[in-house]
Amino acid sequence: MPLHVAIFIDQHSETLGGMQTSVRLQKKFLERLGHRVTLVSPALRHRHDADPDVIELPSIPAGPGEYAMFVPNVFTRAVLDRELSKRPPLDLIHIQGDFWAAIAGYQLADRRRLPVVHTMHNNVHVGIEATMPVPKVVVRGLGEWQKRSLGLRGPAASTAWEFLGNFAQRANAVTAPSSHFAQLLEDEQVFQPVRVVSNGLDDDIATELLSGASSQASTTFPTSSNCVGSREAEKHARPRLAWTGRFSQEKRLLPFLEAVKLSGIDADIHIFGGGALQKQAEAIAGSITKATVHFRGSVPYPTMLRELQLADALVQTSIGFESQGMTVFEAAALGTPSILADHRIAADLPEGSMWLTTSDDVAGLAHALETATADIRNGSGPSTAAYDPTSFFQSAKTELMLELYREALGQRACTS
Repeated sequence: MPLHVAIFIDQHSETLGGMQTSVRLQKKFLERLGHRVTLVSPALRHRHDADPDVIELPSIPAGPGEYAMFVPNVFTRAVLDRELSKRPPLDLIHIQGDFWAAIAGYQLADRRRLPVVHTMHNNVHVGIEATMPVPKVVVRGLGEWQKRSLGLRGPAASTAWEFLGNFAQRANAVTAPSSHFAQLLEDEQVFQPVRVVSNGLDDDIATELLSGASSQASTTFPTSSNCVGSREAEKHARPRLAWTGRFSQEKRLLPFLEAVKLSGIDADIHIFGGGALQKQAEAIAGSITKATVHFRGSVPYPTMLRELQLADALVQTSIGFESQGMTVFEAAALGTPSILADHRIAADLPEGSMWLTTSDDVAGLAHALETATADIRNGSGPSTAAYDPTSFFQSAKTELMLELYREALGQRACTS
């Protein structure tokens, strides 16, 4: 039976971020199976055509960039209810946010007695520590907001884990996009058990890239291999490295550029994304004399995947923040190994398919860059041949999520 699912997200699906990419893919492949998906999010801050599948709630800017937030109050609830009345009845709520979207999603679930599946994408503890000047005060404020908004009994959350746990106790199922983050959530007593359903890779685009059918990749750039999920050993006069993400402290773009400068590597470096640290990043890049750094900005998803395939290595520099490290898996599926600073991400990848830093500082990252670029030049180093790209296709992840939806619906039927 076709389902109507409302997915609540903290940021509009057309803004930059791994969560947004994963939600767009989930929607696409759920609809391919005949289900209906309605996204609920803050309004997009620039002018755009209305999307009938997206309910944009009245919002305020969340910083100087493209992000926004909404306040779950009587006004936004009225807008949400009015918009939902124009659509078929909901069967289930899937929350893929940790702040205002989670509050609004659980409020709606309580009002309409709907089952909830909650995917936790965000390591809130590390994120707040990395981005807020007084993180403990911020967490306490969030806890009080959560308590008042959801009518919780007992003391308000005083830690990020308690904050997530207060949401999770109201869910029928909780998922995480990697085994290491699922284990962390369980260890911190957020929920038990946390099911692992990773974010996936668009089947259509991946199949085209892996078969060499992408005309731009085959005519403008040399393709690395026709072998699915692997790349033949080749010598490269100048290694091509890719870095992608928000230009924010927790992503560690500035330490990466400092490491490039310290290492003295001769490489072509392509940086994708944007954010508050743009000017600082450009200043460091301007002082690098040997490597060439290209700031490419935000690019469409298919272009990003093609760029990951073209790279000799993806550089992932954040530590302890990523709940999955999505681009690492996308790159591996397309035959590109990664240089990893966060060793926990490596647990879900085949052994020997990445370079790992020896320490968490700039010197350790510089050493890994030196090793990787030397290996790339002589055609040695990690191989992604053991990674089956089809295991990462979104169609497989959607089937896993549908199983959880059916379990959640069964639980709600038993308690009604």
